[in-house]
Amino acid sequence: MKNGLMIDMDGVIYAGETLIEGADIFIKQLLDEQIPFTFLSNSSQKTRRESVEKLENLGISVTEQHIYNSAMATGTFLKDQYPGCTAFVLGVGGLLGSLEQNGIKIVNSEPDFVILGEGHEFTLPMVLTAVDMILAGARFIATNRDPSPRKAGWNNLGIAATAAMIEEATGIEAFVIGKPSPVMMRSASRYMELEPSQTTIIGDTMETDIKGGIYMGFNTILVLSGMADKENMKRYAYKPNLVVSSVDEIKFPLKWW
Repeated sequence: MKNGLMIDMDGVIYAGETLIEGADIFIKQLLDEQIPFTFLSNSSQKTRRESVEKLENLGISVTEQHIYNSAMATGTFLKDQYPGCTAFVLGVGGLLGSLEQNGIKIVNSEPDFVILGEGHEFTLPMVLTAVDMILAGARFIATNRDPSPRKAGWNNLGIAATAAMIEEATGIEAFVIGKPSPVMMRSASRYMELEPSQTTIIGDTMETDIKGGIYMGFNTILVLSGMADKENMKRYAYKPNLVVSSVDEIKFPLKWW
């Protein structure tokens, strides 16, 4: 039976612009042993090519086929549910490209959907336009609900903050695509052609990676090289199958393979 891995990026493979020690060796092992894997990112900002280039700069050589992000999951969802629909987009690069590749028309008036992604280029007037469109009947989608980095400046507002602003102003809750939503997890499973029993997700957050894996019946590995720590794990009702300091501690075959 084929087994495969979904691997979060920030906090697992790198921290900002710095490679996490041993992550390059870990990925090389997967490639050498032909273990199927996909980098699963909640970000909708970067294109797949940009993600590959960042990894290459850190000494990790993969292809665009190894990348699956919330922009791709959003485009796939809309193509399946509302083929040929229109969207007003608060987002950049990767999200815009994925929507267009899936036949979604980007418009500035009377959209079927308002789609919220990351981006430093949209302004408060654009957010107000989105509010007006939703009040006029547009459906509201957020590519993820990741928190803000707690840094000063409008450009450092995370999607969670912007989504909350729009939700409060409209009374409409965003439909969230990214982790831990089963929408993205199922979409990534189909992309990898894996059943839940064949899938292991590796991540650094209990709230997104591990919770999303639990929702889907995946096996889960929590790494402590990012946001999570062992002490805080005690407050969750669920737990990962395995906890390691970083990916270089993971040994194959996994005990559930």
